Amino acid sequence: MLHPIVIPTIGVLLYFILIPNVFNSDQRLAVLGLIFATTYIVPLAVLILFKRLKLIKSFKADTIGERKVPIAMMIVLFYLLGNTIKGIPNLTDIGLLFYATTLGLVCVYILFSFKLKTSIHLLSLGITTGFFFVLNAIYNKNLIAVIICSLLLSGILASARLYLKAHTQTEVYLGFILGFLSPIIVFYFL
Repeated sequence: MLHPIVIPTIGVLLYFILIPNVFNSDQRLAVLGLIFATTYIVPLAVLILFKRLKLIKSFKADTIGERKVPIAMMIVLFYLLGNTIKGIPNLTDIGLLFYATTLGLVCVYILFSFKLKTSIHLLSLGITTGFFFVLNAIYNKNLIAVIICSLLLSGILASARLYLKAHTQTEVYLGFILGFLSPIIVFYFL
């Protein structure tokens, strides 16, 4: 449920529920379908292909070396998705969300040079938290409940990642902080 490839679809679904928009249910479904296909189906298919080609040992992509190509591919994919969606009238917010995700992933990729395997799980929840934090300010809506739930889920997920020894505390905190700051940077500086 809290896997990084599911979070974008959940975030956009919450956006459509919580933020007033002009789209009818068919249009919302089409946008959600595009996002689901691009952020879930394509990455899953690529991971299966990479596993078959023995570019990764497991779907977890445990090492920095195994993460480089999938992360680079996701950077391009999220950037293109941001360009596509930002071009649709009244969906600028969602387009900027995917630019923010691109920025977060670029930071993760840069940190590979420093031998840091940042938590993508926490990056995705940090982006979601930051996105709704920004929307709360822009639309003057009361999204505090969503932000608090996202923070609680982040804490639970961080604890799970640490318990499973998938990451260190630094990698978990870094993932969330980079994620949280990415939408703020993109919304206020682009």
